[in-house]
Amino acid sequence: MTFTLTGMLLGAKRTIPLAISGFAIGIVFGVLARQAKLSIMDALLMSGLVYAGASQFVALSLWTAIPFPVTTIILTTFIVNMRHLLMGASLRPWFSKLSPWKVYTSVFFMVDESWALTMSDFAKGGRDAGFLFGSGFILYLAWVSSAVIGRTVGAWIQNPAQWGLDFAFTAVFTALLVGMWKGKSNLLPWAVAAVVAVAAAHWLPGKWYILLGGIAGSVVGAITDAK
Repeated sequence: MTFTLTGMLLGAKRTIPLAISGFAIGIVFGVLARQAKLSIMDALLMSGLVYAGASQFVALSLWTAIPFPVTTIILTTFIVNMRHLLMGASLRPWFSKLSPWKVYTSVFFMVDESWALTMSDFAKGGRDAGFLFGSGFILYLAWVSSAVIGRTVGAWIQNPAQWGLDFAFTAVFTALLVGMWKGKSNLLPWAVAAVVAVAAAHWLPGKWYILLGGIAGSVVGAITDAK
């Protein structure tokens, strides 16, 4: 494995289309942050330090509750982000020989999109770990800047759905699935993940469906690959 500027630039270049969609999602977050009475600095710090869209939206949904549900927000955020354990573990075969500063700087900027693009690049023979950093960093810039812009212009966008911005999440993850499709061998793991996630969303409270769907799909994928 290498970690070069060329790899970073390649990751950034390939991520531009997703960064545009991520920008739209960040605008939505900024608008909702304004409605939840967060200041521009609050929105900037949450996006810059947490940098986890799903968790930030969950936090916003609880932000105006009285009394302020600190424990609930922390626990829910932890559950939602536990999928990063699986994502991080999948990178270990490639990142284990890199220096700690390269590894931990890269995984700080890792989100679903940058992880998916990086794994796709590795599957095609890429061996430059800088790809993850470049991909994640451009998404980070798009997310933080759009959150601030959305918070600033939120007074003019009362309902993001009227502008189609609510569809950005769906568009991004549909594009990622298409890009990661390897053939019929993906059908069973993806189907199991979907069924478990839907069942968990129906029968369990909170966001457990994210973690359980991911684990179920990963286990079935590991079993089928072993065969």
